[in-house]
Amino acid sequence: MDEYTSEIFMGGHNTLVVHNTCEDSLLASPIILDLVILTEVCQRISMKSEQDDEFGTFHAVLSILSYLLKAPCTPPGTPVVNALFKQRSCIENIFRACNGLPPQNHMTLEHRLAADIQRRSLAAQQSVVPASPSSSSASSDSEQQGTTTGA
Repeated sequence: MDEYTSEIFMGGHNTLVVHNTCEDSLLASPIILDLVILTEVCQRISMKSEQDDEFGTFHAVLSILSYLLKAPCTPPGTPVVNALFKQRSCIENIFRACNGLPPQNHMTLEHRLAADIQRRSLAAQQSVVPASPSSSSASSDSEQQGTTTGA
């Protein structure tokens, strides 16, 4: 409770008393609105896997809400994800799927596997054909330009 006293006209005093209840709730209201909106959107989404015949909805325990909560809740048998970035990425990928877009993957596994790196480097070496030795530099320049324009 806060009191503000001031002097007013003709020697009088004015006292303002401010009583704030649940200040934390006022700060949390945007998060509560986001939780409600995200829950509402998830209730409208129906999906099915290739093995299913009918469309279904999300499990009653919406583990994607853990992005906005302190401790993640998951359905029984589901792994708990405590990483904030992974939780946000999950929500983004769900909305991407709703719009028909592929999920974003930041693992870049294609740049991590040794076999794929060797395969790409061999392909890059084969696409660059060494210039044949010739006496005129103009003909070798045109040959090199012809091989590098396709790369």
